[in-house]
Amino acid sequence: MGYIHFDKNQLVNLNFTLSREKLRTNRAGGYASSSLINCNTRRYHGLLVVPQPLIDDNNHVLLSGIDEDLIANNYEFHLSSRMYDGGIMEPKGHKYMLEYDMDQNPSLVYQLGNIRLVKEMIFAQKEDRFLIRYTLKESQTSVKMKVRPFLAFRNVHSLTKSNVYANTHYKPVQNGASWQMYPGYSKVYLQLSKKNEYIHTPDWYYNVEYIREKERGYDYLEDLFCPGYFEFSLKPGESIIISTGLEEKVPSGFKKQFDNEIKKRIKRDSFENCLLNAAEEFFVHTKRNVEIIAGYPWFGRWGRDTFISLPGLSLVKQDDKIFHEVLKTMLKELKNGLFPNLGHGKNASYNSADSSLWFLWALQQHYNKFNKANKLWEMYEKPIKSILNNYKKGTLHNIKMQDNGLLWTGEKGTPVTWMDAIVNGKAVTERSGFAVEINALWYQAIVFSLEIAKKSRDDSFVNRWKKWPEIIRNSFVDNFWDKDKGYLADYTTQENKDFSIRPNMVIAAGLTYSPLDNLMKQSILEIAKKHLLTPRGLRTLSPQSELYRGKCIGNQQERDLAYHQGTAWPWLLGFYAEAWLSVYGQTGKEYIRSIYLNFEEVMTEAGVGTISEIYDGDPPYTARGAISQAWSVAELLRIKQLID
Repeated sequence: MGYIHFDKNQLVNLNFTLSREKLRTNRAGGYASSSLINCNTRRYHGLLVVPQPLIDDNNHVLLSGIDEDLIANNYEFHLSSRMYDGGIMEPKGHKYMLEYDMDQNPSLVYQLGNIRLVKEMIFAQKEDRFLIRYTLKESQTSVKMKVRPFLAFRNVHSLTKSNVYANTHYKPVQNGASWQMYPGYSKVYLQLSKKNEYIHTPDWYYNVEYIREKERGYDYLEDLFCPGYFEFSLKPGESIIISTGLEEKVPSGFKKQFDNEIKKRIKRDSFENCLLNAAEEFFVHTKRNVEIIAGYPWFGRWGRDTFISLPGLSLVKQDDKIFHEVLKTMLKELKNGLFPNLGHGKNASYNSADSSLWFLWALQQHYNKFNKANKLWEMYEKPIKSILNNYKKGTLHNIKMQDNGLLWTGEKGTPVTWMDAIVNGKAVTERSGFAVEINALWYQAIVFSLEIAKKSRDDSFVNRWKKWPEIIRNSFVDNFWDKDKGYLADYTTQENKDFSIRPNMVIAAGLTYSPLDNLMKQSILEIAKKHLLTPRGLRTLSPQSELYRGKCIGNQQERDLAYHQGTAWPWLLGFYAEAWLSVYGQTGKEYIRSIYLNFEEVMTEAGVGTISEIYDGDPPYTARGAISQAWSVAELLRIKQLID
């Protein structure tokens, strides 16, 4: 039995299996994902979900799934599962599932009387190719199998319907067939490792239901195209591999490729190895760039998420090279001292006041680990100076240092902090003005830059900036700290100070160079522990607030209203842990270790083997949002490093 294991009692329980999802990625932007029993519950699910650069910049579901039938003793067993309109499950292949191990790659065992069939799956690491291996482990005679591909050929954010424009023809290839349903799309090749018979019977399957989309208030019914089926036989002990990809390959090489792909993976045989395995899946390598996907299955690259995630995803593994490759990619789009928060090139949105400050925080983490001031200054002197100078003189969205040294950021109706949800054109959390975490990051950015500049003997830079840390530190405390309340204002304006209890003050307490003394940090941590701490992260708002929402459920508007108004975020625990250890030292280590280990139980929940984007602020702290989020995984890995 493996570390991640499910038994028959769990697998036949639809409430259990449909609430758990698996994910494998290929380091090139593509992925395969579905529920535990391979019944797709989201429009984002599919076996071959890959970028289509000739269509747009998004991923597209090309192969939605594969149905399998096993025929023995004149009886046909339908091994797949699919849900149709009204919650009708047909076929019901989950009832034949005996056990499921996911330590290295998903391995599923079917028991059909005296027949035992093993199905193993893996996504190729460096190409758009999904591989399935079927092995007839036990049987008194040979069996026949039929496999049917279900094609979608559409953007992950949309659904397809039957239509007369789809190209329903196929082209024969070695041991398989290929299809291209619409112009501009890549061809999909499905090939088997042994000879077989393909029967072309094109047909549409109507009203496939995605229950998670229904819950989220989106369109949830889709028509899928099945071009035909492949038929082959299996002898006892024999294996066959099905390969589906964007290029035709020689079938005789599938066995070797499958075995080699397994060897490349970090085995998910412990909690930490699950996190390390998940961490690798966020890196996307192209010919010229290395980027970090913010989360699966629907996020792309986000600037803020990239810099917050990067230290935990790379430096924990001593991967100095990929750290710099990601920064090199991001620096190509630095403009006016700002990084794009979302999008690329002409579609980039420069609407984040803190992404550039998180870039400097990431450099700080590198410096903390490797102590290479001269190298960092040599590599990043130009962007560091650009960011600081632009923030000082003023850049987009009213981002500008004021006479007191603090940063004013934002304009009414345009949120530029990480709490950036908008409903009906209005910011849910209006934080324009002096935001607490942005100004703490601003202070850290200057102190850190001065430190490596001094060691690199850049006297001109040092002389220009050396007076500001003391000014900013004093202004920060005067502006945000309330001695009677014992914590920091979340943001202030000339007319108002908002003392909503939010986790942003914890970020200020958890920075390497914090403008706060230990007594202030201690007080903030006690407030956060009482009001914000959950087993799954820090709440974004105290439950005592009348604006608090403890469950992030419902349609888009309802979820946006809860997103930063009580929902718990795992990534914030990294700063809670760092602040706690800076105050309590070794005596606080076991407490932080318990917070870290609390997450081990989620390895078999929601996104299996990884950490979700968000969790409800109310018990039982249900996982919500993306099933695998970069900064959630990254900050847990960084907490482990802090403990060690």
